[in-house]
Amino acid sequence: MDWITLLRSLQSDFIKRLTSNSLLHCEIEGQYSELTVISGDRLKTLREFCWLMAEKYKRTSPVRDVFINNLKGKLGEEVVKERLANFITEVDYETKFGGDGNIDFTLNYDSKIGVEVKSRHGSIDKVRWSVSSQEVAKNAVVVCVLIQEEVNEAQPEYHLFLAGFLPTQMIKLRTGKISFGINQLLYGGGLWCYLEQLQSSTNHQDFSSNSSPSHQVFSRSAEKAMGNLTPKPPSLQGQGENSKPLSFQERGLERGFPDEVKSQQDLNIFYLKLADECFAKGEYEAAINHYNQALQLKDDADIYYKLGLSSYKLGDYEAAITNFSQTIQLTFNDGKAYNKRGLARYQLGNYQEAIEDYTQAIRINPHIAVAYKNRAEARSQIGDNQGAIEDYTQAIKINPHYADAYKNQGIARYFIEYHQGFSQAIKVNPQDAVAYKNRGDARADLEDYQGAITDYTQAIKIKSNYVDAYYNRGNSHYDLGDYEAAIEDYTQSIKINSNYANAYYNRGNVYSELGDKQLAIADFRKAADIYRREGKLEALKDARERVSDLEIGESLDILNF
Repeated sequence: MDWITLLRSLQSDFIKRLTSNSLLHCEIEGQYSELTVISGDRLKTLREFCWLMAEKYKRTSPVRDVFINNLKGKLGEEVVKERLANFITEVDYETKFGGDGNIDFTLNYDSKIGVEVKSRHGSIDKVRWSVSSQEVAKNAVVVCVLIQEEVNEAQPEYHLFLAGFLPTQMIKLRTGKISFGINQLLYGGGLWCYLEQLQSSTNHQDFSSNSSPSHQVFSRSAEKAMGNLTPKPPSLQGQGENSKPLSFQERGLERGFPDEVKSQQDLNIFYLKLADECFAKGEYEAAINHYNQALQLKDDADIYYKLGLSSYKLGDYEAAITNFSQTIQLTFNDGKAYNKRGLARYQLGNYQEAIEDYTQAIRINPHIAVAYKNRAEARSQIGDNQGAIEDYTQAIKINPHYADAYKNQGIARYFIEYHQGFSQAIKVNPQDAVAYKNRGDARADLEDYQGAITDYTQAIKIKSNYVDAYYNRGNSHYDLGDYEAAIEDYTQSIKINSNYANAYYNRGNVYSELGDKQLAIADFRKAADIYRREGKLEALKDARERVSDLEIGESLDILNF
């Protein structure tokens, strides 16, 4: 068992104990404890500092907000400092402008290793911590702290839990931010040991200058977990112990490398290029060989992912699962690796495990239709027709082109059963607005748009402010080409809920179809603004692209005029 699997297993046990309030509690500084209590004079000192910070920033931000945000942060830092003691630098209590530069602590014996602390208050099942690309770039690890009590000016005592940590090497993020829940963290009891290994790695200088310490520690652990030993580097292979090492250029000539291969990094790129070319030609065994050679030079999540794809193509599903698992260990938020591992598990008949992988892929990115479609197929295999219907429905909403394929596969039968179930519910209770709305959804999925409109209309008669019924009726009008009726329904949805982003977006589509670019742009911009506030990045990107396309089209119209 590798160390990441072990820490995740311990994290699952910790979450169960956190739920039942059965935690490890040690008050001795420098020793591990899941629970830390801060109160009395210690809390008073924290408050005084945070009020000073609030005074410092009062011209730019509300005083109370600055106080609470600083108190949250300092509570978390105090927890980490108490647990790691003299292993890390002191908590910064200077009332200076400009923040901490995205680094809360460094190791006392190695200032290159940064530690970022994130503190949040919330319920275990809903709380999420977020980290920016700058914080990922500057730190080796992110430590997450959960605050039991709501943070305010008068709280006399705080119970704080060291919720877990993540090596930044596992966070695949180039721009913006990413958030994660407690289930995705590693157990906090492994933090000290992890940092010690990082320190040891940097002291011994056993990694190349362009590799992060966290990468190297994980690489060695991963090799042990896989039962492999690191092969000798190309400069030593095939030579006696007393032989003079060849230069990289000489080795290249000896092996037939092109002249541009002048460094280990160039060699890695060379092997990857060969592997990608073989994969594109369908020469999967050769591709696997070249990917493995590249992997000897650099332990990289993308290479494991490509190895997984190659193994899958050859029908070696066990090897595919192993490689996709390695990708996931190196970068926990890689939705496509979960999806592909689910496919491999599906092929082996492990449907429940496949469903778990598809579910994780959906959690990471809920806007990918194929993940819902794959999960629907796995659910069908275990007899979960209701779950399959829901997933097929969601897949069609995201990608309408799936509809015909599903009918060809006999999926329409499930939708018909779904439809009949709602009809029975309506017979039992003719005033059930939700049953009418749901039957309307089922009819729309079967492209019976007129029947869907009838059901949505009945739902609205029963419940006049039924916003989803208005919105879905608008979609059916749109599908029938009745644009004016669609606009009326989308507008009514917006009147009931002014933050209904999809209603703005679809109304923008209708205005665009009608050639009214200004109204379309206004709606797409409004939708984009709401998507941004809700953190729906894929939808935000799409809405912005629609605005850009319309603005470019409008400019061309003006030029042509």
